[in-house]
Amino acid sequence: MLQKLIYCLLGTGLCIVLTSYRTAPALPWPVKHGINTIIIDAGHGGRDPGAHGRISTEKKVCLAIALNLGRQLKAQFPDTKIYYTRMTDNYPEIKARADYANRNKGDLFISIHANAAPRIKHKKFIGYKTETYYTRKGKKRIKHTRRVKKYKITYTDNPMRGAETYIWAADRSQIKGEFVSNRMAEEVDKGEYVPNLNDPEFKAKSLLWTKRYFNKSLLLATLVQKEIAKNTRMLNRGVKQRNEKGIWVLQATAMPSILVETGYITNSSDEAYLNSKQGQTEIAKAIVNAVKRYRAATTGTSQHLGAVQGQKAGASRS
Repeated sequence: MLQKLIYCLLGTGLCIVLTSYRTAPALPWPVKHGINTIIIDAGHGGRDPGAHGRISTEKKVCLAIALNLGRQLKAQFPDTKIYYTRMTDNYPEIKARADYANRNKGDLFISIHANAAPRIKHKKFIGYKTETYYTRKGKKRIKHTRRVKKYKITYTDNPMRGAETYIWAADRSQIKGEFVSNRMAEEVDKGEYVPNLNDPEFKAKSLLWTKRYFNKSLLLATLVQKEIAKNTRMLNRGVKQRNEKGIWVLQATAMPSILVETGYITNSSDEAYLNSKQGQTEIAKAIVNAVKRYRAATTGTSQHLGAVQGQKAGASRS
């Protein structure tokens, strides 16, 4: 009897000891419901004027639209934090813009730019001219003349016009994934779990999170173009992708990110609209409408990796 009692006590003690150790928590999945923070990036600025139109520069147009956008977003989403990479005519370095967005844990990154196209060169034959040239050197040099064609060179404005929205190229998602991994690691409560960035499970989850960023970026970009086509004078040039040669900031922001080329500043019609109060307000409102539709489409995000995997094609709506 005594022996059984001893075994019973030992068993109970062992259970207490084992249960006193907390099992390692599952790898957290950094999810925030809704849109808590939006980063607005006015392209260029300061010493970098960007593209030139006949009456304005890209940096000036970008800032005006960005500030207008921020005011409208704040009015529509009063509880959402709105941050700007610049609010005056200064030039934050590209890396500093991305770092600022990541540091403030943005849920969306919207970069405002204006496009440009080179003037078209025209070469017209207008006759011949006499050209002098020499052969040999020194005292043996001989003078010659010859007739050559003569051309008149003129330039005309490029007819390219309209708005287009860029996202980070899908084939470069691994590069963006590095920034996503760092963002995920920062959002984990270090008192509970310190992630290993080289852990296969962590890498797999960060790749899925990167894909989710791509899908959400594509969704927002598509909605922006639809709203621009419906509510502004701008021609809809669609959604396009860029890689690191095009624009670095899109791949360095660990959040859904888009770059809106609001119009061609080298086109007289587009430029006039971009510089008008009406144009700036309508373009900003189109982006706000897109954000509203985006938020409605992305509510109810799951906190579990399994749920994300199960959604497959529906990941962009998570």
